[in-house]
Amino acid sequence: MEPQAGAILVEPPERTLGRRLRGRAADWGPALGVFVLGLALWEGLVQGLDVERFLLPPPSEILETLRENWGPLSGAAWFTFQEALGGFAIGSAAGIAVALVLARWRRVGRAIMPYAIAANAVPIIAFAPITNNWFGVTNKSSKMAIAAVLVFFPVLVNTLRGLTSVRPASIELMRSYAAGELDVFRRVRIPNALPFVFTGLKVATVLAMIGAIVGDYFGGSQDSLGIQIRRSAGIFAFTHAWAAIVLASALGIAFYAAVAVAERLTMRRYPSARRAD
Repeated sequence: MEPQAGAILVEPPERTLGRRLRGRAADWGPALGVFVLGLALWEGLVQGLDVERFLLPPPSEILETLRENWGPLSGAAWFTFQEALGGFAIGSAAGIAVALVLARWRRVGRAIMPYAIAANAVPIIAFAPITNNWFGVTNKSSKMAIAAVLVFFPVLVNTLRGLTSVRPASIELMRSYAAGELDVFRRVRIPNALPFVFTGLKVATVLAMIGAIVGDYFGGSQDSLGIQIRRSAGIFAFTHAWAAIVLASALGIAFYAAVAVAERLTMRRYPSARRAD
């Protein structure tokens, strides 16, 4: 039957779902193909060229080691993830709070920004022993402090950029309605900054994992992933060390993906932020 003029055609849900799945496959297919090809080349070259296992073990042996030692490795990974998550939360909250202050009071920003840059320039290798001395070698707080320092600056810079890169016309419109500074932040600056904030948070997930693991290298609990990697490399159990590295990478990817999902859900509630992005 021919549709009547002016009728709205509604696409069946299964067709919409199929279209979304095809779109996702087109987006992720090339990356997945490169990943599989890289693993196959890695396995083939190591086996074919008879590379020594202490130099580079094949993926099959790494996965087998990961399966055999899943209990202690997963426990160490969870311990380190707690350190990274704590540092991520502290550093991100501090970065966003300072960015709000700097965006509101520009003179304060000119006074504080050099110190934020100096904190970001501190080598993490030099800072790790200091935090261990402050909070204790086996205390999670010392690793959280390292992760927080790494996280703070990218979140601060991205948030501040989002808060200050508002169109002047939008500010003038709010002023014409006699809106106060709080309303300007709530209705204009913060929605405009959301894409920038999530960009900083996604970068921060990786930095938080790096900070937690690097901190463990300078002393930490025997239950941490960094200690597992250092100890395995020290006794030439490189396959075990690689298994721990793979697990740490998987955690970092999952952490990043969780923030990306949170970004997508948040952007659905703020269409103006999507347009600003």
